[in-house]
Amino acid sequence: MYFATSPLAHNDAMPPQSRPEPRFDWFVPIDGDGEHIGTIRAERPPTFEYLQQVVQTAEDNGYHGLLIPTRFANGLFEETAPLAETWTTATALAAVTRRIRFLVAVRPGFISPGMWAQMASALSNISGGRLDINIVPGGIQGDFERLGVHSDHAQRYALASEFIEASKLLWSKPGPVEFDGEVIKLEGAMVSPAPFGDGPRWYLGGASDNALDLAGRQADNLLMWIQPLDAIAGLMDRARDRFDANSRPAEFGLRTHVIVRDTEAEAWDAAEDLLSQAQVVVEQQRQAAFAGTAMVGQRAQSRSYEEHRVGERLWNGISTVRVNCGTAIVGDPRQVADELMAYWRLGIDEFILSGYPHVEEAERVAKTLLPLVREAVDAER
Repeated sequence: MYFATSPLAHNDAMPPQSRPEPRFDWFVPIDGDGEHIGTIRAERPPTFEYLQQVVQTAEDNGYHGLLIPTRFANGLFEETAPLAETWTTATALAAVTRRIRFLVAVRPGFISPGMWAQMASALSNISGGRLDINIVPGGIQGDFERLGVHSDHAQRYALASEFIEASKLLWSKPGPVEFDGEVIKLEGAMVSPAPFGDGPRWYLGGASDNALDLAGRQADNLLMWIQPLDAIAGLMDRARDRFDANSRPAEFGLRTHVIVRDTEAEAWDAAEDLLSQAQVVVEQQRQAAFAGTAMVGQRAQSRSYEEHRVGERLWNGISTVRVNCGTAIVGDPRQVADELMAYWRLGIDEFILSGYPHVEEAERVAKTLLPLVREAVDAER
């Protein structure tokens, strides 16, 4: 079994001393939460009261932002389990926080672009400019069809490209906008007021050629699910070529779970316990969702490994019951910090972390892990 443990370098990456400190974000568990995952129902349902507790814990512990995913069915427990709708939840949470940013996942094609641009502008102003957008053109097999949208991988990326372009145009002036794209056509659309300040930053997740092409043209940050170092290095190389071709700076984010305990043995025990009550029906639903998916990143997350050991510190057991990111870094605080540092040296600028349950783990990570990473970054700058 191959374990990628040594930090890789890229000739075009900025030297550590010229790079800013990495940003650390947390995650809003709209599927629900608990000490165990893959059960029929969550031990902690995704009520607004609970999600507010997660968000407040992250804000109090100094995280830069929060990722709010987008779902059409529960992606962590049985698919009919309660699910918090993304946009409504983000708006409500923004209204009860003061500092932390919200990275809201959006799938183009379900709300008219002109209306969505107004909604995003409103949320940007409500939050005082604390809104960023994570465009999600792809989707788990059958996800779009649930809500009556039928399109292929290429069509979704064509729509996403025009969705971003049309939004930027609408936000650039208060007057009527005409946009005549191949997919999106606007006739006299208006957004006033524009988003607060400079407006949202655009994040794009994906590993396909379509995703990297779109990121190079339109995104401010390419967001990747964690894989072994060599795989991430190769993906970043491909992405840099696209950013360079468009004369745009490349910025990278990494999405990963973390399982951190005082000792390595305790961390691996916690990983095993996390799935100890998983139900077969949930595992079967996830396997059906992954079968035949066009998502390059999802195929990498759900790949089979002996005991789910992707690397010395990487474990993808979560992928057996969870859609999308299913890999965690496992170890004691120093071991996990060393792993994050290896990715930072590759050129990762932002880390979106999560752990179960999210309230306790947000505090644990902030107090035991992140100080070690910041200390190591400062020593190399």
